[in-house]
Amino acid sequence: MIVYRIVKQNTRTTDLSGRGEYKEGGRWNNAGTYALYISENRSLAASELLVHLDRTEAPPNLFIMAIQVADTATIYEILDADLPKGRKIPENNSLKNMGDRLLSENNPLAIKARSAVMPFEYNYLLNPRFPRFYHLVKVISVESFELDNRLL
Repeated sequence: MIVYRIVKQNTRTTDLSGRGEYKEGGRWNNAGTYALYISENRSLAASELLVHLDRTEAPPNLFIMAIQVADTATIYEILDADLPKGRKIPENNSLKNMGDRLLSENNPLAIKARSAVMPFEYNYLLNPRFPRFYHLVKVISVESFELDNRLL
């Protein structure tokens, strides 16, 4: 499977460590849990970026990473019926705790979750602590990405 991630600096295009999410946390993890957020397509990756941007300007140097995830990877899919109430609310602790628990207890390479931004599409939460992670996950291309200012 090929998935996508947009980053704001060229130096981050080779970083699959999940350190940023470890430091800050995200929708599906608390600070202190390593995770790497990716999207099933480029347009979803851009949409996920847009909801976190200041509306006055786009970052000047964006890069889109195409990431190959081995077809043999274990992926845990979160079903809609298992989602807590208020799943679209930013900083929902129920989602963060659920992601932390799934990453630690089930230890999947990835968690597949419906996007809150585009509900008919999916994001993935990669687990950089998975055994042999770097044998199963590889950056296969990096391209400059210019965000159309009309989207802001």
